[in-house]
Amino acid sequence: MEDPTIASAPTSTVVAKKASTRVARAKKRATKKASIAHGKAYIHATYNNTLVSLTDLNGNVLSWSSAGACGFTGPKKSTPYAASMVVRKALDKVAPYGLKEVSVFVTGVGQGREGAIRAFNANGINVLGIKDITPIPHNGCRSPRPRRV
Repeated sequence: MEDPTIASAPTSTVVAKKASTRVARAKKRATKKASIAHGKAYIHATYNNTLVSLTDLNGNVLSWSSAGACGFTGPKKSTPYAASMVVRKALDKVAPYGLKEVSVFVTGVGQGREGAIRAFNANGINVLGIKDITPIPHNGCRSPRPRRV
């Protein structure tokens, strides 16, 4: 039950046909990203690291980056310079979407807070607003009992 056209054809043409179908499939998958002009930027600045996530208005993550992913190690991860590099890398990933304006939400107390916000302006992204969403305890947990010595 072999196909007579394949049996009579040399093997090189059969291989070429298979390769051409793979190329056609790859070309079909490559589509243009949806244009997203407005988005949200979440900056999580801790004492040890800085993370930046860029989302659309519904909260779907378009790109993210961290100081560790940018190649910084140890105490250099929490510096303002590392935060600016994190923002640059995240914006490079989101470039196909055409993001122009972001609302910034900052969490944490690390040194990278200000550096990351400044980096958005330096890279040509318009910052619409800045909101601090760091969780603050309203009285917090119960303190431990005093030690009996």
